Amino acid sequence: MNLKFALSTLVAAAAMMAQAQDTSKPGVSRADVKAETRAANKAGEIKEGELDAAGSSKLKSTKARADVKAETAAANKAGAIKEGEAGAEATTKPTSTRARADVKTETRAANKAGELKGGEISK
Repeated sequence: MNLKFALSTLVAAAAMMAQAQDTSKPGVSRADVKAETRAANKAGEIKEGELDAAGSSKLKSTKARADVKAETAAANKAGAIKEGEAGAEATTKPTSTRARADVKTETRAANKAGELKGGEISK
């Protein structure tokens, strides 16, 4: 029993060690790889971020920062910029036509009658 366990452990360890070796470029030192990477980065061959992965160029603004801030302030004052994630869907707050006390009384009565289901998922 112990012999089987020892042999299987030895085989597993040998498999992991063989897998950990990098044989993609034999004879290339770490310094060579780092130098090659630096040269490619200087030449602009290494893409950065999600936009560059698709091949797009770096974005440059055509306006001054002060102009953009002034435009944004004017649009915000005019109400053209929606707040939050809902955007245009939730521009006004919902209002109730019933008094809060009436709603609370009705909810208590429904709870006593067992009409309200507990938990997050209720059907």
